[in-house]
Amino acid sequence: MFIDSHCHLDRLDLKPYQNDFACFMQAPENSEIEHFLCIAIDLEAFPAMQSLVSPYSQVSLSLGVHPNERDGKEPTIEELIRLGRQTNIVAIGETGLDYFRSDGDLVWQQQRFRNHISAAKALKKPLIIHTRDAKIDTLRILQEENAAEVGGVIHCFTEDWEFAVQAMAMNFYISFSGIVTFNNAKQIKEVAQKVPADRFLIETDSPYLAPAPFRGKANYPAYVRYVAEHLADLRATTVDEIARLSSANYYALFKR
Repeated sequence: MFIDSHCHLDRLDLKPYQNDFACFMQAPENSEIEHFLCIAIDLEAFPAMQSLVSPYSQVSLSLGVHPNERDGKEPTIEELIRLGRQTNIVAIGETGLDYFRSDGDLVWQQQRFRNHISAAKALKKPLIIHTRDAKIDTLRILQEENAAEVGGVIHCFTEDWEFAVQAMAMNFYISFSGIVTFNNAKQIKEVAQKVPADRFLIETDSPYLAPAPFRGKANYPAYVRYVAEHLADLRATTVDEIARLSSANYYALFKR
């Protein structure tokens, strides 16, 4: 049984499932998924996302505003804390820095990141970190804000081993997505081989970033198996062992 530690269930293409979320959740391919962590990217869509998954005990939620979101409401620390107290919310994020999609003066993005860290510490819940083209500032802000107090996960990991070591020193796990299956992902594959057995997770980031067999197509949580299979090859172990370890790591980090 697998855990998809990062997916956006409210954004899936449900056309193959009669445009019915209940039909998707009952699909045979999802029988291998023990648990889903459904990730928020803004506050406006959060109530609908929460309502969508509320009938399913195998789905947990995060709360946060993605670093690239500019059209919606800017979250305050107080609002994140108030909303984050709900029992089905196990993490704050995704949050972080993305200098690839945003340009200009990004002080606003850095402050948003700091606000999420403050809320996570107040709630004593782990962080889900998105970072792209922002390695130095991401690590610096995590250190300055003492994010090690709650730890969390660097999701969809695309950095190098040096970054992984520094992140793990601050109580962060390393999560591998379908990107690790890409032929040109040499740096990520090296990290996947080195990361300790008790510090990695697996995810799909669905509906985005489908693994190699489906690259360029819609992604689904069931495709987390392909991530696990690739990690098993890289680490010279079995898929069952990758599933067991990543699930144990998930439950060690995220309290249900």
